[in-house]
Amino acid sequence: MTAKRRTRNRPEDLNAALAKAKGPVSKFIAQHYRHFNAAALVDAAKGYESHLKAGGKMLVTLAGAMSTAELGISLAEMIRKDKVHAIVCTGANLEEDVFNLVAHDYYERVPHYRHLTSDDEQALLNRHMNRVTDTCIPEQEAMRRIEKVVLEEWVAADRAGERYFPHEFMYKILRSGKLKKSYQIDPKNSWLLAASERNLPIIVPGWEDATLGNMYAGHVISGDVKNVHTVRTGIEYMTWLAEWYTKTARTLRNGEGSIGFFQIGGGIAGDFPICVVPMLHQDLQRTDVPLWGYFAQISDSTTSYGSYSGAVPNEKITWGKLGAKTPKFIIESDATIVAPLIFSWILGR
Repeated sequence: MTAKRRTRNRPEDLNAALAKAKGPVSKFIAQHYRHFNAAALVDAAKGYESHLKAGGKMLVTLAGAMSTAELGISLAEMIRKDKVHAIVCTGANLEEDVFNLVAHDYYERVPHYRHLTSDDEQALLNRHMNRVTDTCIPEQEAMRRIEKVVLEEWVAADRAGERYFPHEFMYKILRSGKLKKSYQIDPKNSWLLAASERNLPIIVPGWEDATLGNMYAGHVISGDVKNVHTVRTGIEYMTWLAEWYTKTARTLRNGEGSIGFFQIGGGIAGDFPICVVPMLHQDLQRTDVPLWGYFAQISDSTTSYGSYSGAVPNEKITWGKLGAKTPKFIIESDATIVAPLIFSWILGR
């Protein structure tokens, strides 16, 4: 092999060629991200891009506090540009995007959070400032404001004998315009607002664990909501996802595409939806439904103590979630740093 041939096949040159038509962020990534987790980032981004070009769809999962980290700045554009076709998120991520939308100017950063004493933490509580790492969410301006608006929808649905999923209630209040005068960020940076405009499928397993889930339970106990089932939850979300996956996969098969799985963090946001495939195969005998066609995860979890969030993708083969030939990527890093870069590559920035 000649020196010229070897140069032409170097990964950095191939990546530079791919980034040539993209913007400065992508060019920077192609130039500097060559090894280890940086290289895995590029590989995952290229794989995501190839998956879409082949006619595939992408499901994105959000764990952690991605909404409070303001991932919406990049994720909302991914939704608008048809790079995301379904989202699975925790109840916290569902509500915290809206909290940030209406109360951003009241948030407080605590850059020295590692050095806070117990008394410092108590002082934050006394001011009703709920800390998420280095960021405090204001209870009155964010949580209670949204509670008041969504409670109206819960009660109205309850009295009408109607039932909706948690994300459908959030779509209702966003589409009603009731919150519009309270927006404190550019609306284009709210991923949930972008999702509502496209009527994007959202699945929220374990919603009961979130702040609004706790508030809902309180209103059921107090009698404001008579029927605890007014808000649809977990098992119904799984049955809905099973039908969505089956229908979407059948539609894509004609175009030779598949459904991909882009996982940010771990926990229930990732564990819940990926199980839909073995459930379809093993419990419903829909063996013609294809496996996930792409998998990538951004996580800093480890495999110690049997951690599933930190398990390498190949473990999922044994559970019937991924195939031996499914493109698989794992970036062991901070999702607040990695996800916006991957999204920037895909958006051509």
